[in-house]
Amino acid sequence: MNKLERITDIALPVIGGSIVGLLSTKNAKKDYQDFKQPAFSPPKEAFGIVWPILYTTMGIARTITKSSRKDSSKNAYLYNSQLGLNYLWSILYFRFKLRGTALIESYALFASVLLTTVAFYKTNKFAGLLLVPYVVWTAYATYLNAGFVALNHDKEEYAEDI
Repeated sequence: MNKLERITDIALPVIGGSIVGLLSTKNAKKDYQDFKQPAFSPPKEAFGIVWPILYTTMGIARTITKSSRKDSSKNAYLYNSQLGLNYLWSILYFRFKLRGTALIESYALFASVLLTTVAFYKTNKFAGLLLVPYVVWTAYATYLNAGFVALNHDKEEYAEDI
């Protein structure tokens, strides 16, 4: 694996996440303030700090597994699936305001992230450990999604599908 491939693997989730964020989260900060928040909600600024770090560690973990003799097509499939589900969640939740659908999708995302982490850990322990904060954050994000839905489901302006 050459240097350009490594840089591309690390940059891809960061750039993809940034593009999806720009296209789908135009009103996210306003929405975050306008609706009832579940307990333990972070300040809105936290998302802009956490996600680039998580996307970077995803890319690093994938680069490590790709460099391993133990890498498999299963790792690529799991990684690409969780990344696609990650991007899809923002589009469902923010762009289309399908908050209930996004909640269901977030459970699938969490399962996908967990499976990816386990597969990466089996390939390279360090790569798997790099994804642990992503597992934790995805669980937390699912909690937040569920909390927002529970607290705001009766507001017509909150969601299209609840």
